[in-house]
Amino acid sequence: MARPSKVLYASEPTLDVAEFRRVLVDSGLGETRPIDDEARLKTMLGNANLVLTARLDSEGKPLVGIARGVTDFSWVCYISELAVSASAQGLGIGKGLMDEAQRQLGPSVAISLISMPDAVGFYERIGMIRMPDAFWFSRKH
Repeated sequence: MARPSKVLYASEPTLDVAEFRRVLVDSGLGETRPIDDEARLKTMLGNANLVLTARLDSEGKPLVGIARGVTDFSWVCYISELAVSASAQGLGIGKGLMDEAQRQLGPSVAISLISMPDAVGFYERIGMIRMPDAFWFSRKH
């Protein structure tokens, strides 16, 4: 994909579930998300209170990235997905989404996430600090 002339970042709390699913699949995150369970994807979107999108400023404004999170808008935000379509990776869209999250949340809100193993280097490059003490109760399905 040629470098887009412009990427539009926005808050889209009513993002269409089909677009969400497509970016999850295109980014590779579909392998670890319930992409065949539309009701669950809809619930994931509906209960997130931070849904940021990256769209190319071209015909149809195609969605190429999403950051989905849960936050109290005061202390912390947990980013549950940062997904960028494979065709748009390497264009700075992931960093742009994280910058937009920081802009919208403000300097008093920390951002946390759990990285996929192959994305650790990306988060380190954009200045996130690796935290050694994370804990997890695994979901059953």
